[in-house]
Amino acid sequence: MDTTTEDMDTTTEHGVRTVETRDELDDVLATADRVLAMVRTSGCTICKSMEPILDIAAKATDATVVVFNPERDLDAVDAFDVRSVPTLLLFADGELIDRRADGFVPAEELIEFVESGSESDA
Repeated sequence: MDTTTEDMDTTTEHGVRTVETRDELDDVLATADRVLAMVRTSGCTICKSMEPILDIAAKATDATVVVFNPERDLDAVDAFDVRSVPTLLLFADGELIDRRADGFVPAEELIEFVESGSESDA
């Protein structure tokens, strides 16, 4: 069997990483100031259409951007109260500060979402 499928890529052109477990996500949260995580499933077409948008957000912001498929770590679904995919989770200093679970998000809105999370009631 050929194991070199496109789905096996773990990093995109602009550094969007794929994490598969809560431990991997926690490692990213421990090392990055701001993290945007998209929770997705393998068969989600909206999630797939968000991948180029995540690349744009990774390039346009200083956030670390990851894609998380909790298929191997279903406890994370409960931990982050994920009820639909895609769910976008925004973390600052390891703490969840905001979320979106409203389907496809255009690039400008996603960048605004990431950047607004960096400002504290200014």
